[in-house]
Amino acid sequence: MGRKKVMLVFGTRPEAIKMCPLVKVLKQHPDKFETLVCVTGQHREMLQQVLDTFCVIPDYDLHVMRPGQTLFDITSGVLAGMKPLLDAEQPDVVLVHGDTTTSFASALAAFYQQVPVGHVEAGLRTHDLHSPWPEEFNRQGVDLLCDWYFAPTETSRQNLLNECKPDSRIWVTGNTGIDALTTTVRQDYRHPLLDWARGSRLILVTAHRRENLGEPMHRMFRAIRRVMENHPDTKALYPIHMNPLVRNAAHEELDGFDRLRLVDPMDVLDFHNFLARCHLVLTDSGGIQEEAPSLGKPVLVMRDTTERPEGVDSGTLRLVGTSEEGIFEAFTELLDDPAAYEAMSRASNPYGDGHASERIVHALCGGA
Repeated sequence: MGRKKVMLVFGTRPEAIKMCPLVKVLKQHPDKFETLVCVTGQHREMLQQVLDTFCVIPDYDLHVMRPGQTLFDITSGVLAGMKPLLDAEQPDVVLVHGDTTTSFASALAAFYQQVPVGHVEAGLRTHDLHSPWPEEFNRQGVDLLCDWYFAPTETSRQNLLNECKPDSRIWVTGNTGIDALTTTVRQDYRHPLLDWARGSRLILVTAHRRENLGEPMHRMFRAIRRVMENHPDTKALYPIHMNPLVRNAAHEELDGFDRLRLVDPMDVLDFHNFLARCHLVLTDSGGIQEEAPSLGKPVLVMRDTTERPEGVDSGTLRLVGTSEEGIFEAFTELLDDPAAYEAMSRASNPYGDGHASERIVHALCGGA
């Protein structure tokens, strides 16, 4: 087999965290692969921070980000930008990741050009197109177009089989986000905010999902503040999303509480090291549900559905919804009941061993 031209396309910070480890492994095999990296720029500053951390320099940048951009803008911008690129490069395979609008539009562009598509993190499902929205549609849409399915777990493989995807095209690889931690988490890491939190149980908070905007997010923030007011040995960090609706809700509910710090979005190196040193996590995000368990951190998922049921089944995640009382009770239990905390922190991590990228490369080489 000659060299295979592989084009990886991604555009957001979460995608970059999970694709950069794969870029690095592919580039370790220049005799087998010509590796091209295309970023769409769906995120800009947050994307660049990840590229810098992993020393990945894109070959192409579609620059689709616009002020106030909508899903229509991103989708049409990626489709228009990908066509001439695919015409010029004619890759043997296009690799996309997960469930973003970049991933769906890039896979659709490759399909229109009859270029095979590989889906990294294939097969995740909530089976509810409106939760999370539009991510559940995006990942199902990508999997309709694929030739290569890189499923992170056996559960995601089974989802694909249930949809009649061919077993011979599915590889269970683990999650490349776990690979990323081997680059970012460092024993000698220092930060002034860690000094501020020293002597307290540090809580890490993230919240930004579209379906939680409005009253659900207000309920989430009120619950977190109430619990922390009852537990003076806690401090919390909330790297807050740039969405003004998220910021307005956070300031309305959390301003004036000096043990909870709102900080700008962290780069991936900082965030992973805070994750490694925190006591527990409250989140409505996706990737953190995989990263935190691998670091032994209990996760309360402030959503009504999750596409990562393996973590719930293993006991390392708890799905707590968005009601104020539900979050309040679950958060309080983990702070007050050492046995409940210990059970979650010691649960087995179902998301891989840090070698997912190597398995994907092996599959691309024709391995069984």
